Amino acid sequence: MRGKETAYRLVVAVICAAAISPSLHGQEEREYIRKGNRLYRKSEFAGSEGMYRLAEEEGKSSGDAVFNLGDALYRQNRFGEAAEEFSRAVQTGEADSLRQADGFYNLGNSLLKEQKFSESINAYINSLKLNPDNIQAKYNLAYAQDQLKKQEEQQQQQQQDQDQNQDQNQDKQNQQDQQNKDQDDNKDQEQKQQDDQQQQQQEQQQQQSSMSREDAKRLLDALAANEKETQEKVLREKAAGARVRVIKNW
Repeated sequence: MRGKETAYRLVVAVICAAAISPSLHGQEEREYIRKGNRLYRKSEFAGSEGMYRLAEEEGKSSGDAVFNLGDALYRQNRFGEAAEEFSRAVQTGEADSLRQADGFYNLGNSLLKEQKFSESINAYINSLKLNPDNIQAKYNLAYAQDQLKKQEEQQQQQQQDQDQNQDQNQDKQNQQDQQNKDQDDNKDQEQKQQDDQQQQQQEQQQQQSSMSREDAKRLLDALAANEKETQEKVLREKAAGARVRVIKNW
């Protein structure tokens, strides 16, 4: 009997603990958020971030903790991280349209700080759909649209400048290629002239050599002719001197 009573008490204790535990976690969460809010009002944003993160762990994706954590990160100029938290706050705040509108608005501000103008425009539009009376959201939307237009114009101008630079570089390259071609053509022409001169010199040398051989042959022929004529003259003179004596009869 006593054993059954003990078991009963144990079951009741477990049930009570399960019922009390969420309440205690909720109280701890609210306490962390209150501490974070006090630090936030003192501009101690890093400290408030720590409190909100503790509250977030206790509340398991608590909307208030996530939203306030985004604010603390935004105040520390950590806009990318803040945008992530506000995106989560938007999802957890679906039951409260005004709270969700504020989440979209803060998300738009974070994206605007990162110059993600197109994404921030979408966030402001979503915020105004839920809360059309948010004048600041309308102003920020117009500002983001103006910045997006300037960004697109700047990108277009940069692209045009880049294309123009590419054209100029291509023109310079073409000019350089033409200069190189002209230089190569001049070198080829000079080489051809040198080859022609060398060929002419060789032909002249060959002609001079040929003329020299012909002159030598004519000279030899002339010498041979003179020698033959001289020999014939000598023979005639010898023949004249060797006349037969006539015996006179006295």
